[in-house]
Formats: sequence, structure tokens, C-alpha cells
Amino acid sequence: MERMQRICVDMDEVMADTLAEHIRRYNDEFNERVTREELHGKGLWEITPAERHQRLRAFLDEEDFFADLPVIENSQAVLKDLSQRYEIFIASAAMSVPYSLGPKFHWLQRHFSFIPPTHYVFCGDKSILRADFLIDDLPRNFTRFEGKGLLYTAPHNLNATGNFTRVNNWLEVAEYFNKLN
Repeated sequence: MERMQRICVDMDEVMADTLAEHIRRYNDEFNERVTREELHGKGLWEITPAERHQRLRAFLDEEDFFADLPVIENSQAVLKDLSQRYEIFIASAAMSVPYSLGPKFHWLQRHFSFIPPTHYVFCGDKSILRADFLIDDLPRNFTRFEGKGLLYTAPHNLNATGNFTRVNNWLEVAEYFNKLN
């Protein structure tokens, strides 16, 4: 039997809208009105005062930060469809935020129950991934990846260029894979 091709999918900013939660907490704490649009080509750390960076990082370590993140539109339907033709793994660099492991696991169980927990990869360095495709929002994760990289558009990567195919939303992801079959 021929092996199914494998797709690794990043979680934050690809399946889960972590940026919306980060902006919400920042705005609430500092009485600001930062919007996603202001981040064009930049990360939140690049547009906020340096004296607030420690607090920005601390938001990520709060137990409830990753618990109830919004699901990125169409990710569930597209991944469910792709799971009929591909082996799907969720690959999150969760080790950079160790407190996120439990909440991320439970979030995946709640929103993507069709992907078995044996297909969750919580790692630090994504160069260990062995797959045919990687869908990720960080171009650096494609540097040592041996398969085909699909850069999922997020405000911080709007100016990124490199050896990857850009996808702007999950409908474009579906279109990309439908063209392959």
C-alpha cells in the first residue's frame, strides 16, 4: 500500500487566532487600541514600547491564554476534508511556551477532534519534522524543512519572501491541494 502524503500544520496564527487574543489582552491592560491592520509586516513587539515587552511575553504564560482562542475561519472544514486524502499532523513549537501544552492539547481536542492526539507534535525546533508539506506562518520554519512550505499569511509576514508558496486563507489552502489531485 502506498504511503499517504503527510501535511504538518502549525497551530498559532494558522489554525488558532493567537494574535487576536494577544492584541485584546494588550489593549485591555494598557488602554490602547492597537489593531491587526497596524501590524502590516511587523510583529506586536515591533510596534509596542520596549518597557512593555516583558508583559507582552507574560500574557503567553498565563494559564488561560491558549484555552479559548478563536478558530481561524474555514480551517476545520478544510483540514477535515484534507484528512480524507492526507495524513495530517499538528506541529506546534509549544516548547517556547511550556504552559501552553495542556491548553493547546485541549483546544485541539475541542475544535479538531477528527485529528488524533497521536498526530500532535509539540516541539521546539520544527526542523525535525518529516512531511511532504508544512503550513506555517513563520518563514524561518521552512529553512531546514525538506518538503514543500506553504506560508500562511499573517500580519507579521506580509513582506516575507522565500522558497515557499503563500496562502492567504484556508480556502486557498484547499485550492492548492485540490490542484495537486
